Parts: sequence; C-alpha cells; structure tokens
Amino acid sequence: MTITNEEKAKLIKEFSVNEKDTGSPEVQIAILTTRIQNLTAHMKDNHKDFHSRRGLIAMVGKRRRHLDYLKSKNEQAYQDIIKKLNIRR
Repeated sequence: MTITNEEKAKLIKEFSVNEKDTGSPEVQIAILTTRIQNLTAHMKDNHKDFHSRRGLIAMVGKRRRHLDYLKSKNEQAYQDIIKKLNIRR
C-alpha cells in the first residue's frame, strides 16, 4: 500500500527536470499517481475502509491541483505527463 524508497527514487529520476530536482510538479504528480494506484488496489479488497477512502480522495484532489498548476504554467509538460502516466482528463 505504501511506496518504497527505491520506487520513489526511480520516479524522481524518471520525472525530474534536472538532477537535483525532487519537488517539481512533475515529480509530485508521478509519486501521487503511484500512491493512488496502490491505494485503489487496496480499496478494491477493503471497500469498507473509510479512513483509507478519505486519504485516497485527498490524494486525488492534491494531484488534481498539481495538474492544474502545471497546465497553467507549462501546457506541453502537462500534456506529456498525462500521456506518460495514462491519467484520464
């Protein structure tokens, strides 16, 4: 259900803008997407887990805000990341 440090480092390396980048919207969106996918799989088995459901909804909202910010700042980067992560929009 959680993301390991190795997975997180791999995502940072793949989506970073430069080598020291860890907090750009692209990296944060990629990490949130992975966490959302893991939690969605958990929710399929544990449909009555309302505490996790609330966390999932919060993460989806945070990712949506990051995507909106990225779209307002850099339309091409927004298009690239939704295509690369296969996010519906």
